[in-house]
Amino acid sequence: MARKKQPRTAKKAKLIADQAVALADFAAKALVAAEQLRIKTKGVERFPLDESERATLADLPTLAAKVKKKLAKKDGSFTVAEVAGLVLAIAEALVDAEAKQQVALLLVAGKLMDCLQSNVVMPDMPPAKATKRAKAKPAGTVYKFKITLLESRPPIWRRIQVEDCTLDKLHEYIQTAMGWTNSHLHHFRIKEQLYGDPDLMQDNFEEMEYKDSTTTRISDILPQAGRRFKFRYEYDFGDSWDHEVLFEGVVQADPKVKYPVCLEGARACPPEDCGGIWGYADFVEAIQNPDNEQHEELLEWVGGGFDPEDFDPAKATKAMRKGLPDWRSM
Repeated sequence: MARKKQPRTAKKAKLIADQAVALADFAAKALVAAEQLRIKTKGVERFPLDESERATLADLPTLAAKVKKKLAKKDGSFTVAEVAGLVLAIAEALVDAEAKQQVALLLVAGKLMDCLQSNVVMPDMPPAKATKRAKAKPAGTVYKFKITLLESRPPIWRRIQVEDCTLDKLHEYIQTAMGWTNSHLHHFRIKEQLYGDPDLMQDNFEEMEYKDSTTTRISDILPQAGRRFKFRYEYDFGDSWDHEVLFEGVVQADPKVKYPVCLEGARACPPEDCGGIWGYADFVEAIQNPDNEQHEELLEWVGGGFDPEDFDPAKATKAMRKGLPDWRSM
């Protein structure tokens, strides 16, 4: 009996999805390598895109405003981290793009990958000269996640790599990477199942049929095939800061890298207790407008200044590694 052929559209969709994962994996490796070499902020030589190719990328939603401005300039220079970020942005946009745009994005991605290869010694590339090295620990695997604050416009997001851990520890990584203060309750919603800390959610733990986030590990909840997978993380049930957590795949851990690590991200974390995502929009408008009646009051509330575009992945990584105070021992 002849095997039934897979529809062309399904094959093409899978191919595009696989290409998106490969692009994201390549860019993540480039960022890790650049961090090891301390060249993330170094300008690349000969940025390869012409004016039309820059225009192809200009509307990608996850690009920071600073990068979009550089794309608009013919002579705009780009750092290694920014080029890797462009590849990641292409990976995220690829699946939902129209067929013609997919072709254009893949062509651009190829040029950007060549640029990274020529500017960064990638982990899987052999060194120019053989040198004696100390024996490294066998590398395990790490999980890649992109955390996006839902309804934020433009998007507030972080991309992190972590080793297998409990959801309770993942909560800590999300808090510290984003910039929250862990001052409110939280839970995960994975498919239709809620996960929370039984000590914190004791009043509702059984009634709402929570599962224990302090014993459930990342490896317990992810698809066996390792495909991309989304779930939710909600923080502060009053302001309801809702995050999409996108699992982007598993990569081989680099024995030279200390995990967790924040590879990149965009924009500052909103101040706690500012009224949720809609209150945050009003807050930003007020602090940027001297004529707003709340301008002075809100500036004083945040200590005299707040830059919505401010984000540093190195500081986020440091915060992730430091972790949160152990409230159980306090």
